[in-house]
Amino acid sequence: MKKITVFSLLFFGILCLPSITVAQKETPNDVVTLDDGFEDLFYEAIQQRSIENYDKAITALEKGIAIQPENPVIYFELGKNYLAQKKYPEAFTNFEKVTKIDPKNRWAWVGMYDVCYETKDFNKAIPIVEKLVTFKEDYKEDLTSLYMNTQQFDKALTLINELNQKYGKSDKRELYKADILKDAKYQSSEKFNLLDQIKKFPKEESNYIALIYMYSQSNQEEKALEVAQKLEKEIPNSDWAQVSLFKFHLNNNDGDNAVKAMNIVFPSKKIDSKIKHRMLNEFLIFTKTNPKYEANLDKAISYFDKDKEVRVAKEIGKFYYSKSNWPQASKYFEMHLKNTDDDVETQILLMQSYTENQQFDVLAKKADNLTQLFPTQPQFYYYAGLANNQLKAFKKAVSFLEAGLDFVIEDEALEINFNIQLGEGYSGLGDNAKKEKYFKKANDLIKKQKK
Repeated sequence: MKKITVFSLLFFGILCLPSITVAQKETPNDVVTLDDGFEDLFYEAIQQRSIENYDKAITALEKGIAIQPENPVIYFELGKNYLAQKKYPEAFTNFEKVTKIDPKNRWAWVGMYDVCYETKDFNKAIPIVEKLVTFKEDYKEDLTSLYMNTQQFDKALTLINELNQKYGKSDKRELYKADILKDAKYQSSEKFNLLDQIKKFPKEESNYIALIYMYSQSNQEEKALEVAQKLEKEIPNSDWAQVSLFKFHLNNNDGDNAVKAMNIVFPSKKIDSKIKHRMLNEFLIFTKTNPKYEANLDKAISYFDKDKEVRVAKEIGKFYYSKSNWPQASKYFEMHLKNTDDDVETQILLMQSYTENQQFDVLAKKADNLTQLFPTQPQFYYYAGLANNQLKAFKKAVSFLEAGLDFVIEDEALEINFNIQLGEGYSGLGDNAKKEKYFKKANDLIKKQKK
């Protein structure tokens, strides 16, 4: 809660109290004639306060009380001096005396609020600000903050909705509202509020979005769909309506309409990227049992080409890799590597996919190129050796493997594989001594791992 205070000088006369909050800037014009003795003391108090001699100002004001004990101006000035000295109980008492003499004097109520704010006594401030609201409705913003600080969330939510409807939403109130609605017990009333807002303002998209989100969070998918369909009817070009309709179409195995919804959402700048990623994952799972839509998946990926947070093609490749769908895994790894060929992790996954799919011609060529791009990366030498062994190019295989083995450091699994492939290569070359040598090395490492 943020509050700025200001004080204004008083003219002689009956109480002319200044504003404490930003929202109140006017100065009352009531003037009353003062007794000569009182006037001198009053001006003395004003002068002393202006140079921060608060004790002398208070002394002059206390003398003034003996002359005019029922004049509220004297108590208000005392309140200001005590507040400047941070003597909060004394300040509050004097401001309160003003309100007892003149309950309709807003400035004195503001002074009491100022004391409560300074002392962070938000519970005590609430009835004071509720009184200030009767003078000026702007104080409802302060009241909302006070309800939040005192955890009176039901009152805060009611007031937030009232202010939103009357003045439009504000970032501060929306943050408050989001905090309140984390607690499920307040969500029911908010759902009714949103339904009422939709009824009153059928063209206001944000109310539909909020309600769809709330229904989705509480697993009320059918109600979320109803709201999405109503949104689409009222605002046919709404991108948000398509988010919920997309899920509905997938659940109904309606791929054509799911694709239409997806192609509206993905290029939209209104929809958060996390929602788009979720939709893409759902569509990916859908295509597994509906492969005729794989071409649509390729188009969907194109929307994420500039997404630096998530490499979509790579993640889809990993999905197919985990399912041992090697052709599809290779396809999406290749798609990803078109613009990021320095991604060693993906290059290795692609090499293994080629291996599993027995694409040894492709593997041999790809691995050979990678050994030149990454001359100290042993995995690429291994795959080059493996591919050439499978292609019966044993001499070439051995050459790659012996060169790459020097770069294997603290990776026993890879070292085992190198030795096996070297054994295979020398076997193909008819060198039984070296064949046995490398197979023995592989066996010794395997035994070591089992200990």
